[in-house]
Amino acid sequence: MSVEIVTFGCRLNTHESEIMRNRAHEAGLTEAVVVNTCAVTAEAVRQARQTIRRLRRDKPNARIVVTGCAAQTEPATFAAMPEVDRVVGNTEKFDVATWSDTRAAFEREAFGLDTEEKVVVNDIMAVRETALHLIDGIEGRARATVQIQNGCDHRCTFCIIPYGRGNSRSVPMGEIVTQVRRLVENGYREIVLTGVDITSYGENLPGTPRLGALVKQILKHVPGLSRLRLSSIDSVEADADLLDALASEQRLMPHLHLSLQAGDDMILKRMKRRHLRADAIRFCDQVRRLRPDVLFGADIIAGFPTETEAMFARSLDIVNECELTHLHVFPFSPRPGTPAARMPQVPRQIVKERAKRLRERGEAALHRHLDGEVGHIRRVLVETGDIARTAQFTPVRIGGRATAGSIVDVNIAGHDGRHLIAA
Repeated sequence: MSVEIVTFGCRLNTHESEIMRNRAHEAGLTEAVVVNTCAVTAEAVRQARQTIRRLRRDKPNARIVVTGCAAQTEPATFAAMPEVDRVVGNTEKFDVATWSDTRAAFEREAFGLDTEEKVVVNDIMAVRETALHLIDGIEGRARATVQIQNGCDHRCTFCIIPYGRGNSRSVPMGEIVTQVRRLVENGYREIVLTGVDITSYGENLPGTPRLGALVKQILKHVPGLSRLRLSSIDSVEADADLLDALASEQRLMPHLHLSLQAGDDMILKRMKRRHLRADAIRFCDQVRRLRPDVLFGADIIAGFPTETEAMFARSLDIVNECELTHLHVFPFSPRPGTPAARMPQVPRQIVKERAKRLRERGEAALHRHLDGEVGHIRRVLVETGDIARTAQFTPVRIGGRATAGSIVDVNIAGHDGRHLIAA
């Protein structure tokens, strides 16, 4: 058995899992399972712990290493689990030496010798730079991701992630362009720019370049790239060059996933978000004028502390007012150590009921979009033999007729409520 990686959470975690796979392989680590955790909700941490216990039952002879955001924010929680052999921090996980030390510790243990500390987690707030870790692709994926930034300087009252990722720091533009070119040469047709807060890109770099400038440089210097996609963005930080690129460059995909979180101004203020309801609506209207084929997705939290029914209704309404199509709904769950955990909580049953209503609103919006696609020809990126994605990130069932990673034109004949169906 080589090293198996179990990944929770965001695209950035998926990208980083591939880096760890390479580092562990370089270090000669075997017979191990690495659990790359997420800390965004208490439920994510619970699922990670549950998975670790299952892995121990299913793989009694494997060593279990826990890393990721939850390991960074709650190292003692995982170190206390008898199933866990080692806990590695979010910075240390990229270092080959960490994995070499881990392998050596496991070998000493096998001979009954003393080992080093079980926890290898340092102060992430002391990290000031983010290195670009080169990869040749992501195993089993039709598109590749490039990490352009890590960490976050903002302190939303519900969010633990800055304490798992540290402060915002960006990768120099030239290194990113080189990595994109490398992936395209390896056959990838679509690249996703990812990070924790990508619209803050460049703030710590000389000359403070913005995300829009980076996008334009990638498209200019890597002409062989067919499709460039952005992960989640904060609309209030979108710069003029980014908007110009959306308007003028067809290779930049017309799908933006927005970190909205709520549609009520008072709740947004209590979240310490930097936009108001009107800002979100104005941004969506502006982008739609520039790029009429754009689709918006969004993260929205249901049942944030102090949320009344009237406040929640404004979150429901913003789905239609911003014409959101791909909705990610999060029932609020308090994260220990965050200000929101100390605010007056909404009863759990009401939180769940509001999340259900938000999902239903999102499903109705998606259904309208799917209806409107029937009869059109769409260019899609094939993810597997059966599933592909349009430029707007809408999934399409294509019947297993194309090679993963290829881009093909399909005629949309119908849909099943979640996927478009190609003729």
